[in-house]
Amino acid sequence: MDFASTLPSPLVAALHRYVEARTAALVAARHALGVNELDARALLYIAGHDGTRPGNLRDYLGITSAGVTTLIDRLVERRAVRRDVDSDDRRISRLTATVDLGSEPWSVLTRFDDAFTTAIADADLDDSVRLADALDSLTASASRAVT
Repeated sequence: MDFASTLPSPLVAALHRYVEARTAALVAARHALGVNELDARALLYIAGHDGTRPGNLRDYLGITSAGVTTLIDRLVERRAVRRDVDSDDRRISRLTATVDLGSEPWSVLTRFDDAFTTAIADADLDDSVRLADALDSLTASASRAVT
């Protein structure tokens, strides 16, 4: 096998650069806000899934029930999340983000994604759709290969 064949494809290399840039932006955001990685991921999930249950968050993050309770307590204490009793079933609590991720200082968590979305909007729509379809297909194929 020659050296050129061991290099990642341009698409794989581009995806790695994207992941690294997004990760670096989130690390900087977490440091600016003084939150850990798990808290930031939880807040982004809750903001995107208004009214989610703690069990859904636990499954998404892959942590224990006790861990998600502690995490939610931290976010409630920071006034970033609100825990409400479900009106139909009082045994259930629902989580709601109380911070505006579109405003400072919390917008730092979504700044990279917002800028990336703007760049996509400014790009050729047909190219974006083809790339999205290709990524979905390749991701599904790789997921099947590892399960």
